[in-house]
Amino acid sequence: MAMTVPRAASDRSSLQPAASLFRSLGDPARLAIIRRLAVGEARVVDLVDELGLAQSTVSKHLACLRDCGLVDSRPVGRASLFTLTQPSLAEVLAAAEAVLEATGQAVALCPTYGTPDGGIS
Repeated sequence: MAMTVPRAASDRSSLQPAASLFRSLGDPARLAIIRRLAVGEARVVDLVDELGLAQSTVSKHLACLRDCGLVDSRPVGRASLFTLTQPSLAEVLAAAEAVLEATGQAVALCPTYGTPDGGIS
């Protein structure tokens, strides 16, 4: 999918939805949830176990992703199964990983958006 270039450099409003999408993905926990759901649907308890996050954290981030229209859920007994509404998000993550690899993770060292340790845990 190619991103269209605005006709005028001052037409930044057309880029606002894309900026909002990237902000919605701008948390490591949400990225981990998206990556996991790209493999298949999961319950909150599955995400908690697999990602090592607190239940409240997973629920909060799932609510955010649902509000953004990126995930949805369906009831199964007393639980809910979460799934990606946009499977192409897996392609977005793969493209981001390719950019990170090609740049030597330079964005992790960025003084504005990087982490103090350069993304090294």
